[in-house]
Amino acid sequence: MVIDMLEVGTKAPGFTLPDKDGNLVSLCDFAGKRVVLYFYPRDNTPGCTRQACAFGAAYEDFQKAGAVVIGVSKDSVASHQKFAAKHGLPFLLLSDPELAAIQAYGVWQEKKNYGKVGMGVVRSTFVIDEEGTIEKVMPKVKPDTNAAEVLAYLSQAR
Repeated sequence: MVIDMLEVGTKAPGFTLPDKDGNLVSLCDFAGKRVVLYFYPRDNTPGCTRQACAFGAAYEDFQKAGAVVIGVSKDSVASHQKFAAKHGLPFLLLSDPELAAIQAYGVWQEKKNYGKVGMGVVRSTFVIDEEGTIEKVMPKVKPDTNAAEVLAYLSQAR
């Protein structure tokens, strides 16, 4: 079942997923904080690596802006552990092999890749406010500019 991507003003769907160390993390753990929730297709692919490294490089700026950064893909906990260690990623990476959050946020969509059509994660970012409402939706983001765009949004949104 494919649902449309969520819109601004929608209550962010809750989820509980394992992080790279196997610890369960829930969206409600961050009540009272802004959350930058980004969905990406796959660990250790060129675009996803550049995107994750950009979020990692700007991590301190996200902390100063009072935002928690969470990356989600359908990769395994073990894959996330290697990905985070290899690139020194300081933020949460959550594993969603069952596509629970990926489908709830509407980022599991039909994609064309080299002329083939299949289902996959559309690289998308959501900013969730302190009350758990989606305040910004960034669909089909570019891996090289996503982190900077989110930071720019956070700095002018207050």
